[in-house]
Amino acid sequence: MRLFTVTPNSNIPKINVAPIIDVALVLVIILLITAPMLSVTDMGVSLPQAQTRGVEDAVRLSITLSKTGEMAINEQPIAPDDLTSILCSCLSKQNNENMLVVVRADEDVSYQAVRKILRAARAAGAKRLAIATRQSGRENR
Repeated sequence: MRLFTVTPNSNIPKINVAPIIDVALVLVIILLITAPMLSVTDMGVSLPQAQTRGVEDAVRLSITLSKTGEMAINEQPIAPDDLTSILCSCLSKQNNENMLVVVRADEDVSYQAVRKILRAARAAGAKRLAIATRQSGRENR
């Protein structure tokens, strides 16, 4: 029986990882370049133009909802149950059929409450609805 001895000068096979890293980096760069292109659809969509400053001067009806549940229409407090009837009477007046109805709700109010107001306004005949927001850098009025 013959014994094999390993000499310290014998070559140990090694895997060269540099080409693997190069290929991986190229694939990452290709992915980073093509990913934004994949998120855009080929459909022709014409987005509506936003009207922020023009709305401020327009004739409008403001519905305000506080975080405590108090409600007002144009500075006059109302009971939440009377919302639909008051909106119907306001929107049925002459030249009010295209009046803008703006919902001003406190940021702590749940979305369900805001949605309920929007449904009531739509049921009362409102054709133009908006939700008021605070512009960044400005205080509440």
